[in-house]
This record gives sequence, structure tokens and C-alpha cells, in this order.
Amino acid sequence: MQKNDVAKQTNSEIKLITTQTEFNAGHEIIIQFAINNTFTPLLYCTNSYGSLVIKPTLKNKILFYQIPKIFCKKRGIIYWKLSNTTISGKLNISPIQKVAKMETYIGPPSIEAGRKDYSMLIVIPTDSLDNPLLKNTAVTAKHQFLNQKKNEVIFTKNLISHKKLFSPLKSGRMLVSSECLGENSKEFTVIVYPANPTDFEISAERHHNYADGNQITTFYSSIIKDQQNNIVSDGTYVTFFIKNKKGNTLKTAGTTIKGIATAKMIHPDYETDWSIKAYIDGMAESNTITLSYKQVLKDFDVDFSENNRSITIGPLQSFMQQMIPDGLNITLLVYKNNTLINTEIKTSYNGFVTFTLNTAVYPKDNYTIKISAAGLEKEFKSIHIW
Repeated sequence: MQKNDVAKQTNSEIKLITTQTEFNAGHEIIIQFAINNTFTPLLYCTNSYGSLVIKPTLKNKILFYQIPKIFCKKRGIIYWKLSNTTISGKLNISPIQKVAKMETYIGPPSIEAGRKDYSMLIVIPTDSLDNPLLKNTAVTAKHQFLNQKKNEVIFTKNLISHKKLFSPLKSGRMLVSSECLGENSKEFTVIVYPANPTDFEISAERHHNYADGNQITTFYSSIIKDQQNNIVSDGTYVTFFIKNKKGNTLKTAGTTIKGIATAKMIHPDYETDWSIKAYIDGMAESNTITLSYKQVLKDFDVDFSENNRSITIGPLQSFMQQMIPDGLNITLLVYKNNTLINTEIKTSYNGFVTFTLNTAVYPKDNYTIKISAAGLEKEFKSIHIW
């Protein structure tokens, strides 16, 4: 007898009794067949989680096939086929339409003001068996910002529901939650940061305009804002570039607090002009301001002693004839036959500086000595050292 003939004969001896094909998740499922002999074929079942073979129970010429609980709990389709027959079918498992848990995701947690950036709210309402609810289940997305509160209904599709939350024009904190079939999620927070800063103004403050190399000049920015007039975030880094008359560039920096950046720079120790401009890298820049610093030293005395090996410079007097603050750099350059042989630098203390020329470095001879202090320079030619 051919295999197809066996299948036909078997099909005629077995009849499906169970007609229900729609079940709720977690419901007990038993498929029954009527049979007029003792033939007990296996039932092959498969769904998205796997496949298995079920042995029947025969009672009063009825075959009972009990679907395992693990298959009954998961929503989806169970396909089945009776072995050695052409009898087959499918069962639809639907989720319990009651929310047991709200799986909620939101990100990114911070966005930029201006209605261009957005955060995505994703809500997956699930039943007590962790099955996502049916397609088109209504979910209410709730979000509050400043004095505005909005509720918007979205519907599940492909197991999830989602909503784009676009940033408002103002910066602040957006509170987000969701609701489905009377169940509410926990509260989430999205921080709306100011957008990129726009150009700004700078100013400077100082106690006097003398180049004493001691006092501090403080630079301030105006309140830095974005295009929507939001004050930029605290900690925004602002760099101040300073160009002097020699073409050198100095740099100082500060971070914003309540939109204002502050930076400091010590006064130069020689007469010069500063041109200052500030930048927020790649985003914004300031106007340019100019500061002038006056010469603080009008003159200074130089005294040679101890075989001209001890050179005392001072008193070094500032703009009110007071002793200049400690720490002013004094440079001594020693030349032999118009060739620089050594440079020494010392800082002032109590208005004076003393250099001692060591015999090992400067043997007995004639030298040209130049002394530079606060932009002033004095030259002494043919100084005999012995």
C-alpha cells in the first residue's frame, strides 16, 4: 500500500473534534480527535519560540493532546500537524487585554531647545504573562513643560507604541509619563538644554592701567544666550585671546555661570596695548576690545661694587613712587666683544635686585652689560671686572 493511501485511510479514521482556534494567553488548550481504532499519532507543534512533539492520551476512542503551558502563555500563532496524516491547523493566542506592566523607554535623556531636536518615548504595555497587548491598543502619552501640559493618544503597532517629543523653544525640564487601560507608568525626565550660543560682547575691569606685572585684569562676557534667548548652560567654556604690540598671543579662559564667563590675566610688565577677543569654539565669538598699559618705571639706578662683580638695581619705584611689588623680572645680559655670553634673570624683592658675577663664569676682563626692567633698558660698555 502506498504512503498516500495510508494517509488517506488514516485521515478517514481520525476526525478533529476541537473547533476553537482563538484562545487567551494562559488558557488551557487541549486538542481532541475522535478515532475508531487504537492508532495514536504524535502531534507536532511549532511557534516563534520553538517546536515540540506531543504524545496523546486515548480515552473512549478520543485522543487528547494537551499543549504545554509554556506555549499557551505566549501570544502568537501555534501551528500543529498530526503525524502520518495530512491533518493540520493553527491556533491564535491573544494577550490578556489587561495591563500588568508598562515597559517604558525614553531617550535621549537630554535634547536641545528649538523644536528641531526630540526625544523618543516608547511604551510597551504587557499583560500578566509578559505579552504585548493587541495592535491598536490606546496609550496616552503625557508630558509637562513649564506651564504647559499635553496628553496625546497613540496606538500600539508592531507590539509597541511610540511618540516623538520635540523640544520646546525654552530650556528646562520636561516630565513624561504614559497610561494604558487605567495603568500608569513611572515619571521620566528629559532635560531641554539651550541651543548653541550666539555671538556676545566682552568687557574688562582693572584697578589701574599701569604695566606693573602684578595687578589683575578681569574679563567679562555679556550674558551669553542661544537663538531662542535661553541663557547657555553653566560651564560653557569661553576662551579669551590677547594679542600684544609684539605680535605675541596670550590666552586665558573661563566657564559661564548664569550665562556670564569670567577670566583673569596678570598685567604686563612693560608698556603695551592688548587686543582681546573671545570665542566659544566652533559656535560663537565676541567683539574685540583694546586695552593700553602705561610704563610703570620711569627710571632705575644701577650700582656696581665689589670689583664690579656685584650689581644692584633699584630702588624700583612704581607710578606713585612706591616700591614696585615683589616679583618683577629683571634681566641681566653680559656681552664680550659684542657676543652675548650669558643671560641671568632675577625677580625684585623690596624694590631691589642684586646680581653677583661669579669668577668662574666671568674671568677678569672688560664686558658690556645690559639691564632690562619693565621695558626699560640700560647699557654699560667696557665695564672692567677684576
